[in-house]
Amino acid sequence: MANRHQMKEALQQRIESLKQQLHSLSRDIWTRPEVAGEEVNAHDALVRFFSEQDRAWTVQSHYELPTAFRASWGSVGTAGKPRRLNVGFLCEYDALPEIGHACGHNLIAEVGAAAALGLKAAVEIQPELPVQITVLGTPAEEAIGGKIDLIQAGAFADVDLIFMAHPAQQDASFLPTVTIAEVSVKYHGKASHASAYPWEGVNALDAAVLAYSNLSALRQQLKPEWKLHGIIKHGGVKPNIIPAYSELEFYLRTPRLSDLWELKAKAEACFRAAALATGCQVEIIYPAHTYSNILPNETLGTLYKGNGEALGMVFPEHPASFSGSTDFGNVSFIVPGIHPFFHIGTDALNHTEKYAEAAGAEKAQLYALRAAKALAMTAVDVLCCPDLLQRVRDDFRLAKLREET
Repeated sequence: MANRHQMKEALQQRIESLKQQLHSLSRDIWTRPEVAGEEVNAHDALVRFFSEQDRAWTVQSHYELPTAFRASWGSVGTAGKPRRLNVGFLCEYDALPEIGHACGHNLIAEVGAAAALGLKAAVEIQPELPVQITVLGTPAEEAIGGKIDLIQAGAFADVDLIFMAHPAQQDASFLPTVTIAEVSVKYHGKASHASAYPWEGVNALDAAVLAYSNLSALRQQLKPEWKLHGIIKHGGVKPNIIPAYSELEFYLRTPRLSDLWELKAKAEACFRAAALATGCQVEIIYPAHTYSNILPNETLGTLYKGNGEALGMVFPEHPASFSGSTDFGNVSFIVPGIHPFFHIGTDALNHTEKYAEAAGAEKAQLYALRAAKALAMTAVDVLCCPDLLQRVRDDFRLAKLREET
């Protein structure tokens, strides 16, 4: 029987042997950035990549969503063993408008694919392990929340563990993320000549300005970790016409989902007060899914950190704070998993043109493949040790309990 060390050696060798193919996959996605929901080329490239690996992979294109996919592989196992443990890896591949892969989702796709193929190589030298490997391509993280759509479609129903890694400015086994709700507010008033008979009008722009001011005042009374920020998207057409329509867009963020409901109620009161003061009608719309915070899993985090350090990663004792959001948070509430961050060789910040450049550079490959190896090695640890698997499940259950209290 192969031991864990041999399995980890096998997966590292497999990932190294595929590094040119993996780099080509990443570059293909990077050179043709596609925004949320429009990732046609990225979808096709990943489907083609897994279809060409070997016939053992079952690949489903357009899985539940037009630009999602699913690739599965399962070891045979032995008679009398429990059902196969389904280990999942996630690929993201949507880009940002105008600045392309400034969040490095091309690297997330590469890491997910590499880790899955590495774990397959490890399990193949330990064939008695009843393991299934599933790769899910999850589109539209930046704007829509494709993972949440896939949750609702049942895509995670048979997955036991889930892994993905996100590029950042540092190596970190866990960074707290925040919940986020996007809100669109539309005021409907009445147009009139602004000079000749303004009393006939109902000024929707006044409502938008009052709402913006209300929220600015609200900020003074919020907890430091609660955030709200937004813009006035539409404020009228000409100065001599009282605006009959205005629109704002705001993001609301809190560390925990339970806090978000309270912040939403406070923000909605501000929006409605502006409508009441001006005589406008108001629509409050939440056009996208609400993103949850990521639940930590201490056991998986500790294992990932140990594997990462063995590969040369350096984890700061006090990681820099991070206040971003991801739809992986919603996944973490239904499946035990991990979402570490990895350095890609640049000090540039995510969502900048410099980070987009770094995400496509050959220099990033060392770091991306190292993260893939650490993910796959962490999966090997859990697969080979039932006690660790139970601890992962216990951590998951306790984290959910803490979130609810």
